[in-house]
Amino acid sequence: MLAVLGFVAVLALVTGLIHLYLWKRLVRDTTTPGRWRRIGAIAALVLALLVPTTLTGTQAGLYWLAWPGYLWLALMFYLLVLLAVLEVPMLVTRLVLRRRVIAAEPTTAAPEPVLVGAAGPTDPPAASAVRAPDHDPARRLLLARGAAIFAGLTATGITGYGVRTALGPPQLDRVQIPLGKLPRSMDGLRIATVSDIHLGPLRGRAHTERIVAAINRLDADLVAVVGDLVDGSVAELGSAAAPLRDLRSRYGSFFVTGNHEYYSGVEEWVQEVDRLGLRVLQNQRQEIQARGGVLDLAGVNDLSGTGIGLAAGPDFAAALGDRDPSRPVVLLAHQPVAAKEAARYGVDLQLSGHTHGGQIVPFNLAVRLEQPVVSGLGEVDGTKVYVTNGAGFWGPPVRVGAEPQITLVELRSA
Repeated sequence: MLAVLGFVAVLALVTGLIHLYLWKRLVRDTTTPGRWRRIGAIAALVLALLVPTTLTGTQAGLYWLAWPGYLWLALMFYLLVLLAVLEVPMLVTRLVLRRRVIAAEPTTAAPEPVLVGAAGPTDPPAASAVRAPDHDPARRLLLARGAAIFAGLTATGITGYGVRTALGPPQLDRVQIPLGKLPRSMDGLRIATVSDIHLGPLRGRAHTERIVAAINRLDADLVAVVGDLVDGSVAELGSAAAPLRDLRSRYGSFFVTGNHEYYSGVEEWVQEVDRLGLRVLQNQRQEIQARGGVLDLAGVNDLSGTGIGLAAGPDFAAALGDRDPSRPVVLLAHQPVAAKEAARYGVDLQLSGHTHGGQIVPFNLAVRLEQPVVSGLGEVDGTKVYVTNGAGFWGPPVRVGAEPQITLVELRSA
């Protein structure tokens, strides 16, 4: 309970400071004292309270907060980024205008009057005590309004584009990955890979049906769902996940947990996904016999897992130890960073999600600080890692620079 209260307090502080900055740039700098400035201040306060209320309220079932709250969160982010970028050109412009105003002032001034009082002549007030004139406030007001309009229109346009992308159909990508140990008879084995479906307040059954239909059109040999299926309990989202039972593949459909399953009742979801016909690889390995060859398909629990049983964390030794090293092994692990441990066990290829490809540019730059691969194919200590962008989104229904994605991974014999 204390941890939750601490998170809410930090969240409220951060969003409060952001909205204070937005109020200064969008309200105070663009208006004169009066009615409109007061209205702007009230709006900034309401929006500042909306963000932490949405993030905590949706966890308590207040789903009606999701659309306005998460849309404002995305718009707030881009307003902050754009206004911060504009700070330097705004400062340079203000300095140039100030120089021009000073240069336009008369250079010769009338002689200072000598004040004569009862005690005799006195000097004029010191220059430091005289308040400097306000240099062209009308131009500064116009400049501030121009910057605010530019930032507002640009942020709204980017957010609108991001909403359209996030709610649109996932793109179908194909990638060929050579594996040195793959038998020649298994050349071309295809794994339909999807992650981060994120059923929840903003995405429901229709989202799952569209993903299942797209995967089935690929006619894959295997289907791998690599975590973050849901943001809610089985009671809330069981019907939304039900279309997963219609997934088709030649050699089976498989699932590993993501960090969001641990926030949503992982024990119930593991049982529900298994009931829907997907084999849940809980620190386990499955032998795949296909086309006269054999491949090991392994899966580990997400790194956020703790405890025992279905809630346990990853156990690489259980999933990968004591296996035939001559066989190729493909590991399903939600987070790309798991490859650092997987490489110690000679994993040939790891399939992951988690990053959403960054979801919102330039947030992808921050993701690189935590994960070795953000999107696409990379390599970690000799292990190939493919990271799919995910088919859904978390938080704001916005994707900019990282389209939703389903990937057909085609294994090639080297």
